[in-house]
Amino acid sequence: MPTKLVALVRRPSPEIARCELTFIGRRPIDFARLTFQHAQYCAALARLGADVRYLPDLPKHADGVFVEDTAVVLDRLAILARPGAESRRQESESVEAVLRGLGKRIVKIRGPGTLDGGDVLRAGKTLYVGLSTRTNADGIRQLTDATVADGFAVRVVRLTGCLHLKTAVTALGDGAVLANPRWADLAPFSGYRVIPVAQGEPFAANALRLGTELLYPTEHALTLETLRAEGFAPVSTPMSELAKAEAGLTCLSLLFAAG
Repeated sequence: MPTKLVALVRRPSPEIARCELTFIGRRPIDFARLTFQHAQYCAALARLGADVRYLPDLPKHADGVFVEDTAVVLDRLAILARPGAESRRQESESVEAVLRGLGKRIVKIRGPGTLDGGDVLRAGKTLYVGLSTRTNADGIRQLTDATVADGFAVRVVRLTGCLHLKTAVTALGDGAVLANPRWADLAPFSGYRVIPVAQGEPFAANALRLGTELLYPTEHALTLETLRAEGFAPVSTPMSELAKAEAGLTCLSLLFAAG
């Protein structure tokens, strides 16, 4: 029987226009359209087999919709992150309550360490962790200490020019990763088949794997065709307004196996 996936999501805040931005400029956001795109995303998760569960709304937290950054969930263990942006550090409280209710053992990242969940990419028992503007060396050390007893190995990936590791590299399954080689040192992924994003689509490396399914942004048409040519069958969903908030598909949910 296939493993059931839980997807924790949160509705966008009406304050999202003042979200944290690091590597892109601020542009007007159509909130109604953004909310519709988020609803389409959640519907796609459900259609692809995820049990979609809504976290409490945080209307005063501009970045609250980006729930992936608040935690790293690994089997029985959950690491409660300490986001690199100080404005986001209270977002983890409601996530902690839900994860405790699901029976997860909680370990918290403590200052001066910082860790964003968007910088952590799991592949089996290996955690690839981006050293970024949001995740520092002390945060990575604490993550390593918290997970070693459960058999996880941590590999550091150096980034340049992008917000999170998953902005630059995501796992596609079947031994492949989708990557923007200009934004990440791909040496730690030497055992993988690396599929580069199409020219002119630098933000196209963020794909979301759900079991055997793959969700992908509609807007990156050239890379979408590359994925199909490489034997994948992505399901597309629009992300144009959410992308204005420096968002990717992965950051909009906390996805983990139930049980």
